[in-house]
Parts: sequence; structure tokens; C-alpha cells
Amino acid sequence: MTVQPTSPQHSGFPGGPRLLADVGGTNARFALEVAAGSVAHINVLACADYPSLADALRAYLALPGVAEAVAAAGGGIRHGAIAIANPVTGDFVRMTNHHWEFSIEALRSGCGFDVLAVVNDFTALASSLPFLSDEQKRQVGGGAAQAGAPLGLIGAGTGLGVSGLIPGKDGGWTALLSEGGHVSFSPANPTEVAILQYAWTEFEHVSAERLMSGVGIELIYRALRHHRGLAAEALAVPEIVRRALDGECALCDEAVETFCCMLGTVAGNLGVTLGAQGGIYIGGGIVPRLGARFDRSGFRARYEQKGRFGQYLARIPTFVITAEYPAFVGVSAILNERLASA
Repeated sequence: MTVQPTSPQHSGFPGGPRLLADVGGTNARFALEVAAGSVAHINVLACADYPSLADALRAYLALPGVAEAVAAAGGGIRHGAIAIANPVTGDFVRMTNHHWEFSIEALRSGCGFDVLAVVNDFTALASSLPFLSDEQKRQVGGGAAQAGAPLGLIGAGTGLGVSGLIPGKDGGWTALLSEGGHVSFSPANPTEVAILQYAWTEFEHVSAERLMSGVGIELIYRALRHHRGLAAEALAVPEIVRRALDGECALCDEAVETFCCMLGTVAGNLGVTLGAQGGIYIGGGIVPRLGARFDRSGFRARYEQKGRFGQYLARIPTFVITAEYPAFVGVSAILNERLASA
């Protein structure tokens, strides 16, 4: 998918440009797809700045460059697709990690769409995987992907997303509507047991997401301080990661390392659960920011740490998604399918 700095005067779609959105618990990313595979006017809006998703959407469409592009193409947006960090099981959506809630049909009619697709963000991200080029992903560790085999997807950011792609007989793919980030956390060593015991003092149910997310790294850091007998200190995740990457704080680095290893456990679990011999992909906002620190972490060793199934996982590659806006690729494909079947 090509990202253009400006939109052409006329859309390459018969129905005009299409709205694409990727809504997380912290930020909402909007763009116009002006022709097949060509995206322009990407803007990131902070969710906290708007009372509702409809308000954020209208604010995006009112931006000077966006409004001009829409007017030049005919004056309106008829078709749109939104990927959102939340289960989408019916018309009503209530976000898990933000206060927004809405009716899909009310949002469609209120914002003037003919067709509006709303899907889970990791369903959309999973749908992008077959379209990623070699330059849009980075392999960590060994293994080789088997063509036509299932693909697994995990990603840590505001929460922990999990999905996968299952191949169909017709050569297409089915994206899983998974909420696998909310499975119970599984410790792999005594330190992680101590972290789990600390987390139980804050949460009745400690899911994988409680630890493999931005606030999860903060929880890991607090738990490690408690485990080491150090005084409590509240530290935000950007500062924890900065100190770790700059080599300023051994405990911050341990928190990041622990996070990476825990993510390896989840990735390995997904690999054996799906039989994901096409590879495990890692998205979300945290891991790409860690860069080489993630590559040299214990992630891959932990991923393969499955006893009798260690060799099975050693053959399955793991990839970090490096594309800047991969969810747009997936949500565009989903919208194309929706329109083709309409």
C-alpha cells in the first residue's frame, strides 16, 4: 500500500475516496484511500481529546486537506472501514481500554456512510499479513514459513491483541475474531511467579494483557522492585523503556527483558495452538520501538521453550511487523470484500 502526501483531485474508486481508520485505546489513526492501495491524508488523533468516536471522525473529515480532497472527489465519503481495539460481536461496541461506546448503525447513518465496516483491530491487522513485503517485516530467530499454512499474530500496545489467519480451500484466508490477550497469564520461572503473586494484589484475574502491554511493563517494574525488596517507585512506561535502552537502569532493563520473555511464552502458545507454520507475526506499538533490544532479548529462546515441542516451534519463524500503518492494509481488504458481496 502506497502512502501519498497529498490526494489526487479525483478518486480512483467509482464511489469516491474511502475512509480507513485504526482506533486503539490511546490514538485513532485516520486516512483516505483514494485508489486501490493508495492512502493519503494520514492523521493521528488522541482519543482522549474527543468525547466519542463520531466526534473524532468528524474532526478528521473537517481537517483542511481532508475536507478539500473529499470535496474535490464529489463532496462526501460513501464507504468506510474502522478497525477498533475491541471485540466486535454485534451492533453495539463498548471499548475495553477507553470510554468510547457506539452503535455501528447509528455511526454509519450519523456520519453519512452507505457502507461502514467495523472490525476488531487485530482481525484487520491479521488480514494485512499476506500483503506485507519483505521490507515491511523483520525476522527474529530461525525457522522458515510454510506456504499455505496458518499464520499467528500477537501485538502489545495499550492492550495485547491476538489473532491469526486460517487458509481456505479457495486460496483465501479467514481472520480469527480472537480475544486471546485475555487468557490467564502463565509464568515460566520463579521470578515470573513472584510477579504474578504481586499482580494478584491488584487484580483478581491476571490476564496476559495485564503484563504484556504498556501498563503491563509498569506493573512488571513495580513487581520487580517489590520482589527485590526495593522501595516502591511509580515509573511510566516511556521512562522505563528509555532508561533500559540507554543503559541507565538495570532494573528497567530487567523489566523490558521480562516483558520480551513473557511475550515469547504467548507467541509459543499461539504457535502450537494454531499450528501456525506460516509464521508468528508481532505487531502493536511496543515491540517495534524496542528495535534491536527485542532481537537480542530472550524472546525467541522462550518462544521455543516448549519441552517436547521445542523443535516444532524452532521450525516456525517469528516476524516483527515494521510497516508504519499495516492495519490500513487489512481494513482496506476487508472493506473491499464487504463491497464486493453487497
